[in-house]
Amino acid sequence: MNMNLDNRRALVTGASAGLGEAIARMLAAEGAAVVVHGRNRARAEQVAADIIASGGKADVAIGDLASDEGAAAVVAQALSGGEVDILVNNAGHYHHLDWHSATPQVWAESYQVNVVSAVRMIQALVPAMVARGWGRVIQIGGGLAEQPTAQLPDYQATLAARHNLAVSLARRLKDTGVTSNIVAPGAILVPAVKELLEQIAPARGWGESWEKIESGCVRDMVPNDIGRLGRAEEIAGAVTYLSSELAAYVSGATLRVDGGTVRSAF
Repeated sequence: MNMNLDNRRALVTGASAGLGEAIARMLAAEGAAVVVHGRNRARAEQVAADIIASGGKADVAIGDLASDEGAAAVVAQALSGGEVDILVNNAGHYHHLDWHSATPQVWAESYQVNVVSAVRMIQALVPAMVARGWGRVIQIGGGLAEQPTAQLPDYQATLAARHNLAVSLARRLKDTGVTSNIVAPGAILVPAVKELLEQIAPARGWGESWEKIESGCVRDMVPNDIGRLGRAEEIAGAVTYLSSELAAYVSGATLRVDGGTVRSAF
């Protein structure tokens, strides 16, 4: 299916690995010129080089979005190659902490990295989209924003903020030709997740083969209707759809890609 992205340019934050990398690769495969953002230049340049080698178009933008100065530098690098039509706010991180170990300082850091960084990019890039009459803004959220657990409280709260700001932005962008939406992944098999699960598998009694580990994880930690973890390409597919003309009538929506982990009719 042709997503008609040939004349579009996309900035994907946190695109040097994991979900962001998969998103950048798929957008490029659909014809968009992509800006691969990361803090590690070597990794970001490798992703961009791979995209170019596959026939795509890619630039890089290096910087830390958790500060005004870092975000401004990223914006300047991104715009040096042309206007940005699609902004995918994917960059973020989390700590394996709970209510006893996540200090107020950790909460503040999480909010800066996972929420305020996205606000910086929106305020820097969306006005020009509005002026041109076309644009797509996509936040990578998550099911934990809607159904939080006792763990990762600071991270879950920042996911909820991402969902909230995306809907507020959609209301503000009424009648502009620019849309704002959310993709909410479930548990996705990226290298860091696989490494963590392999580490905790012995204590959980999940076995040694990856098939048994994944099955045990889904059974005990993230039960869903599909019976496996998601793949990064499945998140990339949802983002690519929301970036396209096919999603022109989608506004302020949450597209859950979680195998049915979130049990909600609405």
